[in-house]
Order: sequence, then C-alpha cells, then structure tokens
Amino acid sequence: MRTLLPLLGSVGFFSVLLSLFQSGIAQSKKEKLPYQDPALSVDERVRDLLKRMTLEEKVGQLQCEIKPIEEIGPFLKKGIGGLAIQLRRFGAREAAEKANELQKIAVEESRLGIPVIIHDEGLHGLVGKAATSFPQAIGLAATWNTDLMYEVASVIAKETRSRGIRQLLSPVINIAGDVRWGRVEETYGEDPYLTARMGVAFCKALEENGVISTPKHFAANVGDGGRDSHPIHFSERLLREIYFPAFKACFQEAGATSVMAAYNALDGLPCSANPWLLMHVLRNEWGFKGFVVSDYGSVWGIKNHHHTAATEKEAAKQAVEAGLDIELPGINFYGEPLLQAVKDGSVSESTIDAAVSRVLTAKFKLGLFENPYVDPEAAARINEAPEHRALTLRASREAIVLLKNENNLLPIKKDVRAIAVLGPDAEGRRLGGYSGFGMNVVTVLDGIRNKVSASTVVHYAKGCELGDRGFPPIPSKYLLPPDAGPGEHGLKGEYFNNMTLSGSPALVRIDRQVEALHIGAGRHEDAADPLQSVRERRGRPAEHRGVRARARRTEPQLVADARDVVRLDADQSIGAVGVRQR
Repeated sequence: MRTLLPLLGSVGFFSVLLSLFQSGIAQSKKEKLPYQDPALSVDERVRDLLKRMTLEEKVGQLQCEIKPIEEIGPFLKKGIGGLAIQLRRFGAREAAEKANELQKIAVEESRLGIPVIIHDEGLHGLVGKAATSFPQAIGLAATWNTDLMYEVASVIAKETRSRGIRQLLSPVINIAGDVRWGRVEETYGEDPYLTARMGVAFCKALEENGVISTPKHFAANVGDGGRDSHPIHFSERLLREIYFPAFKACFQEAGATSVMAAYNALDGLPCSANPWLLMHVLRNEWGFKGFVVSDYGSVWGIKNHHHTAATEKEAAKQAVEAGLDIELPGINFYGEPLLQAVKDGSVSESTIDAAVSRVLTAKFKLGLFENPYVDPEAAARINEAPEHRALTLRASREAIVLLKNENNLLPIKKDVRAIAVLGPDAEGRRLGGYSGFGMNVVTVLDGIRNKVSASTVVHYAKGCELGDRGFPPIPSKYLLPPDAGPGEHGLKGEYFNNMTLSGSPALVRIDRQVEALHIGAGRHEDAADPLQSVRERRGRPAEHRGVRARARRTEPQLVADARDVVRLDADQSIGAVGVRQR
C-alpha cells in the first residue's frame, strides 16, 4: 500500500495539471480576439482577421453555394462566405429558424467563426413563401412616387431581414429601351432619371434596414432587337449619359453595398472580367467601396460564352483581377481553379486579400459578428402583416395608368346586369417575375366578383392557353444513340451534377427526344428532371447541372429546339449540351 501512495500522488498531481490545462483552454476560447471586438474600427477588425486566415479560408469568403440546405453543413464548417436561395421554400418562422441553424454552424463550427451572408431576390417583394408581394417594378415606376417606393422597399427589407437574409439581388436599374426585351417588367422603364430616383429610394430603404442592396446588371445588358445579355457596343458617351447614371446614383446617394456584374460583353470584354468597368469607373471614379458579385454563372461564361479565357483558371484570374469579388451562385471557377492560380503565382495573394477585405467589411458593418441570429416569432409577425398588405393595395392603386376611358365607361356600376371576363390571366395568379408564393392572392376574376352586386351575372371564359411556341421536338424515330441496339431510338443522355460536365455522370439513359433533356431551367415547366423530381424542385434551390446528349440523325431536314447549345455536325450527328444558369 505504501508503494502505491507516491504513484497515487503523482496521478492526483497530473489530474490537477490536466484540469488546469483544460481550464486554460476554455478560458482562452472565451477571450476575444481583436477582430471579435466591436470596440475596434471595422478596418482594424478586417486587418486582424485577414492575417489569421489561410489561403483556402480567404478564397472561401469569395465563394457561395446554392446546394439544398441539407447539404450545406460541410461548406459552412470550411468557412464559405455566402449562401444562395436555400431559405426560399420555407415560411417566415421556419426560414428564420433555418437561418439560425446555418449561422450557428458557421459561427461555432468553423475555425474562425465568420458568419455567412444569405442572399435572395426581392425585386417587388422577397421571393419566398408567404412574403408580401407588391406591384412589379415597372408598375411601381408608373406611380412616379419615390416616397412610396421607399415605403415599399422598407417593408421588403424588414421581411427579408426577419428571415435571416441579409442581401437582396435587387433592384434592376437597367434601361428598358426596347419593348421586345423579355425583362422590361423588372425595370423602371426607359428614362434614366426616373430609373435613378426609383433605384436610389429602393437601395436606401434596404441599406437603412440592414439589408445589402445589389443593383444590377452592370452594365447595359440588353442589345439590338431586345436581346438579353448579348454583346454591347455602345459608345462611352451613351453609357455615361443613359446607362450609368442610375448605378452611380445608387452608390453615391443611397450607399448601395454591392453590385452585380452583367452577363454581357462590353466592347468585347465580359462585364464580369472588365477592369475598365469594375475598377476604373466603379471604384476609382465613383468611389465605390462595396463588393461586386457575378450574375449567376457569369464567371463560367467568361470561358464558355465569351471565350476570352481558354481555361477555368484563366477565367478566374480575369474575373478576380478585374474586381469581381464573389462568384454566384455555386463554387465553380472560384474553387480549385482560383486556388491554383494563386498557388502558382498567376494571381497575387494581395489581389485575393483586397477582395476578401471588401466582403469582410460588409459583414462587420452588418453587425453579423455580434448578431448573427434572428427571432423566428418576430419573422412570423412581420411577414405579410396587415399593414404590409394595406401598403400593397395603395401601391397597386397608384400603379394603375388609365390610358383611355371612352364614353366614361369606367367606373362600372356595381349593379350592372352582367359582365364578361375573358382570358386565362383573369383567374391566374401572376404577380410578375421574381415573385414569392404561398401568400393570399386575389385574382382579377375574384376581385370583380367581390365588387359587383349579388344580382350581377359574371360570365367567364378562359379563351386560350398560355405558353411559349418553340420548334417541335425531333421525333425519336429520327435519332439513333451511339451503339444503338435493334429498334432503339433517341439520344444518349449523360447527366452531371455540375456545369462543366466533369467526372462521371450521375445518370446515363436513352432519352426519346431533345425536349426530354430538361435540367431544371428550361421552358418546359413540367418536364421531368432526371436528378430531381418536379415536385421536389418546386420551391427548392436550383442546383447547377449539365447534360451531354449524343445521337445520329437519320433525316437531313430537321430543326432542333434546345435550351443552350446544339451542334449539328457534318456527319449528321447531334451533340447537345445544356447548362443550368440564371
């Protein structure tokens, strides 16, 4: 027993030391590092945090991910900078709860505890379940009421922030100079001054309510014939007099924190890799201090659409050196290609540091390090509150423009004997592009029925169906897949979980026609997505996917209808590549 006493004493002494050591670790964890101290200036906090980051952590802050919420955890633990539209399918309370769960992982389980910025769309209301929806942007512009616009945007910002979303990819302040352009409804029209005033009111309301505004698309993204995102060859004078003023006003007057670079090229250079646009004009001339994000997939477009880069690494280099800070919506060229560009010296780490500093500055200014979480109960109260719906009604009334009232036909008397309502939109719930869902919507037909007297007969006829008219799909009997067996027709489809068609396909099958090659972003709403069912896809974040299809055509006079790229080769073979973009 005596021989054991020294040993037991040693064990006890060791236990005390171990306990003290563990207490020291716990205490050190509680001690705030300089970047965690809100008493320091934002610049001091950014500098301190930046010097503690590895290269991988720095590049992580320039990344975003759009994968479903169930797959996001590992990205947060590695220190990703932003998340895309993961909260869209949830109601206000649940979205706030989910946002808190995501931030908790980022703050508590990543090495440096950097919170994420979650973004979504909010052109005329947050694109989310049961958020208040206001008149479309072109309707709000028709009010000519900037005070009303400020009220509307303030509500949008409050509902957005209540769900834990701190950045909106809005407003659209491009100039709608051609009515053939399919995005006119998203704009404030053709007048540069009105667009600037409406844009300033919108951005100012968002920023004052703690939500980052992102005016888009910089710049001039509609060309001849109303073609969206096609190459632009405007003179500098035209750009500065017509297409730049609204952007400049949003930055200098409203303090917009972010801006989205456009898909198109400007005088041969992609806007997402254009130093003159993103550095010389935006930062040096206008003094913009915020961060630049890509349009969804526009960095990919540098190589694959504009062909100004031969490799992914070169495209990443062009973008980041031009001043594009964050690639949206998923990790693509700002993943391994950008990392390799820094490691081999193609891109200096100081360039990365500058971009990361701009992102971190925004996060510190938002107060995310001190207050990363939101109140789910408050979110439930705020979203689609009665006073918000009342503002929607007021805005809708002011947005109406009566062009003609022949023989004083309007207003129609409530006790009119009968009224005919014609057309499919009368009972449709069309709120405009970038609209939320799940809110209480009153259709035109319901509104008329609610207003007229009980004795009034309301006749309704749908009249026609709505939809696009494309080329008819190629009949499968004219398509022979590679190594076709007897009687086998169609295209060999290889489906990938990425835009670059890299690695092994997740699914290989024979599709009977080109129209079946749907990967989630095409016009065929109800076409099946082989990698995710229509039921699952609706209301869920879209993942970037690609499909490669091959077949030999047996009929020489065929026209293909495909979403993205179709190649008809001299040997009568068909190659189609579809890439999901925004």
